[in-house]
Amino acid sequence: MSLETFNEKVLPLKDKLYRFSLSIVNNTHEAEDIVQEIMIKVWDKREEWDSWSSVEAMCMTMTRNLSIDHTRGKHRRLTSFPEDYDEPAKDITPDQKASSTDMMHFIQQIMDKMPDLQKQIIQLREIEGYTYKEIAEVLQVSMSQVKINVHRARLFLKNELVKSAEYGNR
Repeated sequence: MSLETFNEKVLPLKDKLYRFSLSIVNNTHEAEDIVQEIMIKVWDKREEWDSWSSVEAMCMTMTRNLSIDHTRGKHRRLTSFPEDYDEPAKDITPDQKASSTDMMHFIQQIMDKMPDLQKQIIQLREIEGYTYKEIAEVLQVSMSQVKINVHRARLFLKNELVKSAEYGNR
């Protein structure tokens, strides 16, 4: 494989890989280092690219595995959203911006209560826009596990948001 193929298929994944790694390691510098290491590893394996069913899925799997390796023994918790994920539109009022930021922080707190696999799956599905099949490939789980975990995570988020809204109305 060539440098051109690397530039077309792998480099555009850099931001996705960073966000995914950040959701696992919860440290910007460490996530950047992981992505850089993944880029080097992928380049070193360029002769194997043709045998991969999906370069993107392989990159995501490598990122997940390396990120998890970095967290072992450090007992860090996962986070679901990068700080700038909820960048509001430029024409909103300060009240709308504050409300949006508060809601994102609240959703992050809810997601922190989820099991790690659910957090990873909901991140890939709802934030990164991956299909169930791609998520199953990246996380090396069955398609039914992906569907079940997406359903449970959405249900958990919904229930927590409803509880919060009901609490405010009492």
